[in-house]
Amino acid sequence: MGTVDNTSSPALACRLLAFDTATESTSVALVTPSQTLTLDAPGGAQASTRLLPDIRQMLADGDCALADVDAIAFGCGPGAFTGLRTACSVAQGLAFGAGKPVMPVDSLMLVAESVREAMASIGIETVWVAQDARMDEIYAAAYRWQGQRPDRWQTLLAPALYTIDALKARWSTRLVPAAAQQGLAGSAFLAMGNRLDGHGGHVIDEVTAGSRAAALARLAISLWHDGIRLDAAQAVPLYLRDKVALTTVEREVVRAAKAA
Repeated sequence: MGTVDNTSSPALACRLLAFDTATESTSVALVTPSQTLTLDAPGGAQASTRLLPDIRQMLADGDCALADVDAIAFGCGPGAFTGLRTACSVAQGLAFGAGKPVMPVDSLMLVAESVREAMASIGIETVWVAQDARMDEIYAAAYRWQGQRPDRWQTLLAPALYTIDALKARWSTRLVPAAAQQGLAGSAFLAMGNRLDGHGGHVIDEVTAGSRAAALARLAISLWHDGIRLDAAQAVPLYLRDKVALTTVEREVVRAAKAA
């Protein structure tokens, strides 16, 4: 079961549908001039079978037909291969069928947005997002919150694929003054445990993060205000590597390294 929320929406002369399946959770949002509907639900293998029914239900709950939507925002990655393919193919199919533009959402920025309030409560403006990429690797990027419009999030370092050692080495060159603290968020900190040292950064636990679907709605609104409108053909995933699985020998090496 997912968590559905219905909140008031800022005054918008548009209707936006947004969804992300790049992680082990599924996020769906519908923004209308009068309300914002959000759904946070399990993802992973369930996303491919549940995403379209969840979208249809949300449109029905919002008394909104797909033809009424002005744009479709989707999590373009980086993230799980199957999840990215699911979100991109659904966005492309819906957009082609309804003649609507698409708006790609950086799935790591989505994590940053979901912890923004927790960051603000402890006076942090810069955050590293590190998501478990499996195969003992990490998708990571750095962002700085610039405040309300027009700047919002500034991408300090674009999403890239790192080994644990490479990311730790990158962290050794701080993005904030020594006296300031930087935030750390994402699934890699739980997956990698003590092997991932944040060099004194403040890890923002998933428990303190806000609704990822609500964060997705806010990013979709920001993209709309920024005039981001792409043709449906451009609903493509952001792949940071071609290889999506380890060989048996490579998995044994990783297991041995973790046990050492």
